Amino acid sequence: MPHENSPLLTCGLSSLLSGLSRDGQEEPLDADGSSGNPSSSSARSLNTFFGVVVPTVLSMFSIVLFLRTGFVIGHAGLFHSLIMLGVAYVIIAMTILSVCAISTNGAIQAGGAYFMISRSLGPEFGGSIGLMFYLANVCGCGVYVLGLVEAILDSYGQEAGSSAAVLPGGYWYGVLYSSVVLLVCMLVCLVGSHLYTRASFLILLVVTVTLLSVIISTLVLGPIPISLNHPGNTPNSTLVYNTSYTGFNLTTLKRNLSPGYTMDYSTGSVMTFASVFAVMFNGCTGIMAGANMSGELKNPSLSIPKGTIIAVAYTFVIYLLLFLLVSSTCDRVLLIEDYGFLRRVNIWPPFVTLGIYCSALSAAMSTLIGASRILHALALDQLFGRLLAPASITTQAGNPWVAVLYTWALVQCVVFAGQLNSITSLVTVFYLLAYAAVDLACLALEWASAPNFRPTFQCFSWHSCLLGIVGSVVMMFVIEPLFSSASIALLLLLLLFIHYRSATSSWGYISQALIFHQVRKYLLMLDVRKEHVKFWRPQVLLMVSNPRSSCQLISFVNQLKKGGLFVLGHVHLGDLDSMASDPVQAQYQHWLSLVDLLEVKAFVDLTLSSSVRQGTQHLLRITGLGGMKPNTLILGFYDNCVPDDYFLQNPVFYGGVGGLNVDLPSLQAHFPPVRNQESAWRLSPEEYVGMIRDAIKMGKNVCLARYFHTLQLLGCGATQLIDVWPLNLLRPESGGFVDVCSLFLLQLACVLNMAAAWRHAHMRIFLCVEPDCQQGAWPGAGWLQKEAELRELLLKLRIRASIQVVTWEVGTTETVVEGGGGGGGGGGGGGGTGRRAATPGGGDVGGGEDGEGGWARTAPRVSRDFLLSVNDMLRENSAQADVRFLYLPRPPAPADQSQAYLAQLEAVTHELGPTLLVHGLTPVTCTEL
Repeated sequence: MPHENSPLLTCGLSSLLSGLSRDGQEEPLDADGSSGNPSSSSARSLNTFFGVVVPTVLSMFSIVLFLRTGFVIGHAGLFHSLIMLGVAYVIIAMTILSVCAISTNGAIQAGGAYFMISRSLGPEFGGSIGLMFYLANVCGCGVYVLGLVEAILDSYGQEAGSSAAVLPGGYWYGVLYSSVVLLVCMLVCLVGSHLYTRASFLILLVVTVTLLSVIISTLVLGPIPISLNHPGNTPNSTLVYNTSYTGFNLTTLKRNLSPGYTMDYSTGSVMTFASVFAVMFNGCTGIMAGANMSGELKNPSLSIPKGTIIAVAYTFVIYLLLFLLVSSTCDRVLLIEDYGFLRRVNIWPPFVTLGIYCSALSAAMSTLIGASRILHALALDQLFGRLLAPASITTQAGNPWVAVLYTWALVQCVVFAGQLNSITSLVTVFYLLAYAAVDLACLALEWASAPNFRPTFQCFSWHSCLLGIVGSVVMMFVIEPLFSSASIALLLLLLLFIHYRSATSSWGYISQALIFHQVRKYLLMLDVRKEHVKFWRPQVLLMVSNPRSSCQLISFVNQLKKGGLFVLGHVHLGDLDSMASDPVQAQYQHWLSLVDLLEVKAFVDLTLSSSVRQGTQHLLRITGLGGMKPNTLILGFYDNCVPDDYFLQNPVFYGGVGGLNVDLPSLQAHFPPVRNQESAWRLSPEEYVGMIRDAIKMGKNVCLARYFHTLQLLGCGATQLIDVWPLNLLRPESGGFVDVCSLFLLQLACVLNMAAAWRHAHMRIFLCVEPDCQQGAWPGAGWLQKEAELRELLLKLRIRASIQVVTWEVGTTETVVEGGGGGGGGGGGGGGTGRRAATPGGGDVGGGEDGEGGWARTAPRVSRDFLLSVNDMLRENSAQADVRFLYLPRPPAPADQSQAYLAQLEAVTHELGPTLLVHGLTPVTCTEL
């Protein structure tokens, strides 16, 4: 049990404080919050600029900046291009705000976006979305490799028509070149990310110089006529396009303002707003490049938000400037028919060629490294079992080389697409789904109002998160509805797989925080003053002494609750003053595991008390909250019956009981063996009857369950029978079946009949009538009228049941009546002269008992013959029933009458099978709308 001096291991604060106390430096923490090893410590060497700004800028520029800017302006025009750019950057801006909020709310470990989502939303969402984000990076890497090969073939391919055309073209040659480029990227990643980060700054310098050359060229160069050649539609034919670079020209700008979607010469498909946006958005998908390097950053919580915002702002300015320059200087035909037109209009064309190669190669390596880190984090968390287990292997320096090989193999499959434009839609959908998930994580944290969600980055709100989610989802379906639907379906399948496969994690579940927030709100709205009998349902507190012998009863009550509250209560005997700590708290985990194994929808409430009766009083008073409090107490029957051990009968509980996360000896300690004839009683008969009396005084309905350890829970065929005896059998003249208790008993039986396992069961209601003195066993006079009245009542209550008329010749009883209670009625059959037995305790029909408030002072001395006749009648007529509902008389007030009361109940229900004795105080039936 944790206390105020316990180590702060779960929060990662213990190692943090110890590290600060030693040398004033913060130690890096591993995934579970503990201090990392030396190798992991040395791995964290990147600052904000080299670890976040550089890879993010290079990933966002990639091949779109140099090879698809003209494609976007040519097809979409400047107006539509600016709209696309605005929509794309609004989506990524909202996502960046969410990333900044999450990353500044705690320590970020390796795994980047996956780590943030999984630790915010839990393993189900984190694992499924993390895998989708991994696939997005895999496809993105394939796009960058294909773009690089396209640029190489434009310069050195035989179809380019230049003097340096030495590389043969065609689909398989393109795949070969892509494989070679990908192999180079893989070798760099196997050496380690540090080699890439050292070279990335030089690559950024080259790209920056290339951008400056493009901008300077638009200011220096004059008009240039250009002739373009493309293969024709027939063999050995060539299409020639005469176009020009006009320099700054108002006429050129006006022509490029409006859209002009036409056929893409690389794929042969007609472009649309959605397809062009999909290509353009690939230039905005690198915002997570810095977050994916979180395992190598010195201070990821500071570097990720700061570096990402700087990089995104820089790329937005560059894209906006380039869009304006290109649309003002280049003819539309040049933009549409030549993706590498920037080489033709540069003061020194090799600048552009070098920039394209460097940016594409850098983006490919960045996504390959980022994807391998995500896969490595997924493998460490063991969410997908043995399939990804090898990906957790690393070198001594911490490089996940197996994850790199996994990722390389998948990217190799992607490059078989052959053309860049053919897979951009799929890549964009994956990225948009991942961005929507990040926004969802931040939105959930904000709406949950968790006290520990207090990020240092405050420039966000739930409005920004919601806008990012809506924008991402809408654009997904605008771009490619089929891919979007399939990706969401795959996400849901992964979510269900992880939910049912993975064990409970210690990361925390945002769903629990959201449920708590909503439940609290709705509990406050659940006003007990607005309760109505039409909407009554059982809300049960089932007291369980030992779950080994009560599993069948627990499952039965779960079917009886009809969507109401179901609480398993248990009293641990002891005095807290004499104990070092509360022993009850340690038991909750075992009881909750039991609930999971039995698959019942129940809460668990345990208490510590000096007696079972006092503990039951505590639970009756404090269990539940607001309008959800128990209205019915169910107890096991007090008898000498030796129950079966359900743990030894059900295969779920065999062996080590893995579902309870304990071994069998530990389970024996928490749930001891069932009692036997020599076992000591935990409570006396007086205490047991006192519990019944206490519940009635508190206005709770009471049920006593007997023989439920013999209940067969399997099978729900038409042979099942539910028998209901609504008459107080110990006082048959007390009012028939029209009092509150009888109607409550009918309602409970009807509720059970509505449960799925009992839906096909047949309910029988027994009507007891006196025999005719002249006809022997035939019913006496008036029985037809009684049956008609009962049938009319069932019709009004909409209860489908058959009525069984039973003649009952009641034996003589010898009764002592004190205080005028329990009288009335003539003698029964058999010629006896005594009076019929009064109800033990009386008051079941509303009569007072000399100021005792409906409680009898003594239990009547009922003859043994009378009790045996009742038992014989029940066994004769209900022997085939699966469960029986009987009227439970009110117990007597004096404690010294408790044993006599229990003896009467024991005799009546002897060897009946599963029986529920019911005493209802609550009006539960309604005949009106």
